[in-house]
Amino acid sequence: MEAATPLRKPHVRAAGNHVAIDGLVVEDEAAARLVRERQEAGADPAATITDAIEIGARVLDREQTGANADFVKSEFEKVSKEVEREFGDNAREVAEQLGKKVDEVFHPESGHLAKSLEELFSDGSSRAVQNRVKEIVGEAMQRSREDLLRQFSSAGDKNPLADFKTGTMELIKAADERQHTTQRALLAQMGELEKQLQGLRDEKDKLEQLDAERERGTAKGRTYEEQVVEALDAIAEAQGDCCDAVGDLPGASGRTGDAVISIDAAAGPVRGRIVFEAKDRRLSAPRAREELSRALEQRDADFAVLVVPGEEEVPAKMRPLREWGGDSLIVTYDPEEGSRLALEVGYRLARARVLMAKAGDGEVDSEAVRTQVERALAEMVEVRKVKSQLTGAKTSIDNAYGIVEAIAARVRCHLQEIDSLVLPAVGKASDAPPARAEDADQGPDQPALGAL
Repeated sequence: MEAATPLRKPHVRAAGNHVAIDGLVVEDEAAARLVRERQEAGADPAATITDAIEIGARVLDREQTGANADFVKSEFEKVSKEVEREFGDNAREVAEQLGKKVDEVFHPESGHLAKSLEELFSDGSSRAVQNRVKEIVGEAMQRSREDLLRQFSSAGDKNPLADFKTGTMELIKAADERQHTTQRALLAQMGELEKQLQGLRDEKDKLEQLDAERERGTAKGRTYEEQVVEALDAIAEAQGDCCDAVGDLPGASGRTGDAVISIDAAAGPVRGRIVFEAKDRRLSAPRAREELSRALEQRDADFAVLVVPGEEEVPAKMRPLREWGGDSLIVTYDPEEGSRLALEVGYRLARARVLMAKAGDGEVDSEAVRTQVERALAEMVEVRKVKSQLTGAKTSIDNAYGIVEAIAARVRCHLQEIDSLVLPAVGKASDAPPARAEDADQGPDQPALGAL
């Protein structure tokens, strides 16, 4: 039997942060199983042993630290109990001695502090603080008053308020002068403001008067509109037409247009519509055209007539009874004159234009209509001449009005002939099949009545 070879003694050495192990064998089932499983899993056995040593070292270190902490805690509790016991004994002794000293000083009857306070603050004691303070303050105030009186009553350099008094007086005088100057300027400004205020009041009165005039003008325009509608109603009744006052009624898209004439509405179907717009003031030519265009559109009319009180209200570069655009003209009507001849002429001319537009081509003798229109317009020129003569020669008023009535009768005859020429053609057109829209429409190049 061979002799057993003795194993080498393990050697462990620590150097810095490193530990060297030589010939050490660890008999531990958990450590052996862990190394074996890690090795089978492909891990390095040396790394596994290194991790186990590092982790075990940290665990041992924490356990050693806990053991040290428990020792320190037990020692501290032992010392604290001794200190607490000694401190309690000393505190009782100190409290007893302090109580005796406090009683000696602060006892309300026999204490040193009570006796000293009674001596220092009693009213009957000569050493009382308030009595001494009162005496000292009285003496100091007396000396201070005397010193101030001597100092401030002096006019020399010793008086610190001498310069202040001089400067104050100068400033007061300067301020007084500035105040007087400012007051004078303010009085002047107030005078100007009063003038401006009076001007504003006058302007306000003028504006109020202007507003009143505007209101009266609006009322006047309303009255003129009603008079025009009344005259149109009388003319329409004689023609078998219907006159509707629509000034307060909304149209298709507005209220432009004061009266609408429905031609032949009293005897049968409506053959056309004429809209009348009454204005008691002068409009510009573009504004007049715009008003009549809106009236045509909003009242769905075939012809538009602008009625004004006299020649002065006719728009610039426009003449009464002169048609433009094929669907508009201007007439004059002054209710105060009592004659509605010009209004009737404009009415009848517009009526003839609408009836001619409704009739077919070749069914109306245009030449005859044009002749009658020219005669009627010429007679109206004579009427205007006679009216101008009436204005300048009052002595011939009766004869001139007779001439006017005769001419008016002739004008009405011409208008009757126009109706007699137009109405048969309109009757034929109503029996015929309806014309196409492009044949019935007349563009802006349609000739005026005087050019037929």
